[in-house]
Amino acid sequence: MDDAVRAAFEAVPRAGFLPGTQRWRADFDGPIGIGHGQTNSQPRTVATMLTLLDVQPGQRVLDVGSGSGWTTALLGHLVGSTGTVLGVELEPELASWGAQNLSRTDLPHASIRIAEPGVLGAPAEAPWDRILVSAGVSTLPSALVDQLAPQGLMVIPVGGRLTTVALEAGTTRTTVHGPYLFVPLR
Repeated sequence: MDDAVRAAFEAVPRAGFLPGTQRWRADFDGPIGIGHGQTNSQPRTVATMLTLLDVQPGQRVLDVGSGSGWTTALLGHLVGSTGTVLGVELEPELASWGAQNLSRTDLPHASIRIAEPGVLGAPAEAPWDRILVSAGVSTLPSALVDQLAPQGLMVIPVGGRLTTVALEAGTTRTTVHGPYLFVPLR
């Protein structure tokens, strides 16, 4: 885990993004159910994803599958007050709960909203410097690649492996890391 990600983990404790009955398990290095068939991801996996994403201060970041809001808050810490983070979540109750969790942090430049049904990501606000996807897919979705800014970077679980997608001079370059288990992207 790099220093910036370590600082984000220290600034944004996982416990505040877990159901009340599960907060005692915040230090558990495994996924924790948050309802609606979704999980708060394993901290070690989140740290790997954020390290691969290489978020820099001032960037615009999209968090697809924001769930409890923890990754959105971590990303908010990483971009700092000069950046912006938008979390999108398809499950309305989780989007509302994640937004409530996020509102208890000092990260006004990060927000969560309900994902638009049938729309992957947030194309109307694209391009994004970074995109984090916290749900698995079988093939790389071009709809998300198309939302990357020039020199943009996305981390997404594809086929059970964390995949980084870098947009360089109009072409994509991918690297594969893993294996990892994620709930499926809906």
